[in-house]
Amino acid sequence: MKPVFWKIPTIHKTDLEVQALFDKLAERLNLIAQNYQCVKFATSLAAEDMVLTDAIAKLALPIQLFTLNTGRLHAVTVSMIDQVQTHYGISIQVVEPNENEVNAFVARFGMNGFYDSEAAKKACCGARKVIPLNQALNGADAWLSGQRRGQAVTRTELAFQEEDTDRAIMKFNPLFDFTEEDVWAYLTLRGVPIHPLHFEGYPSIGCEPCTRPVKEGEDIRAGRWWWLQGDSKECGLHVAEVTNELEKNDESTITK
Repeated sequence: MKPVFWKIPTIHKTDLEVQALFDKLAERLNLIAQNYQCVKFATSLAAEDMVLTDAIAKLALPIQLFTLNTGRLHAVTVSMIDQVQTHYGISIQVVEPNENEVNAFVARFGMNGFYDSEAAKKACCGARKVIPLNQALNGADAWLSGQRRGQAVTRTELAFQEEDTDRAIMKFNPLFDFTEEDVWAYLTLRGVPIHPLHFEGYPSIGCEPCTRPVKEGEDIRAGRWWWLQGDSKECGLHVAEVTNELEKNDESTITK
């Protein structure tokens, strides 16, 4: 029997409800932009990050957008960069890994060695994503992610604001309390560009060899590093030591 894959959720929200989501997001993003001198946003060009991109662009906020081109992305992900820049009239910095770091990984583990062990997977993500992220965040005093509590068991306690102690800057998760339907209602009713792979059964999108479609009923992160056991499906970008600054997740104030 042919498998049935994940589909974009049916939308039940109204235009007014989506406007309320935008207003809530605008309040949060404006607060961040007002309190920090150099805010950067790492976009994967997938669903949640496109919600943030739309709001940042529509509000014309001084938040710098960049994306990590790991060298192993789907071709359609790379093509999304130009599409999004043209759609919004914005600039997205493309950050690539250091060739020496990648070569060192390949020499030790092989081009696709990440399939062999958790250690090799972490090493690949380190060379292609984490080190480039650290370099891209140089000079920033705050950065944004598109993480949500409902995405994974590792994110259920996600706060609006965290202290990224490894990078000595603040980190914000403006969509921390958004549901999956909130995200898709926002994208659909506001006419936001949607990554083509979302229409092919991919709720979560990463590097091509490490991402596959998810069957209906599976966890939405099941297609990421599917060959590894366990519930933790993180690449290292969001597993630095962080401390929650707002225990009640009250985004009306920001601690610095």
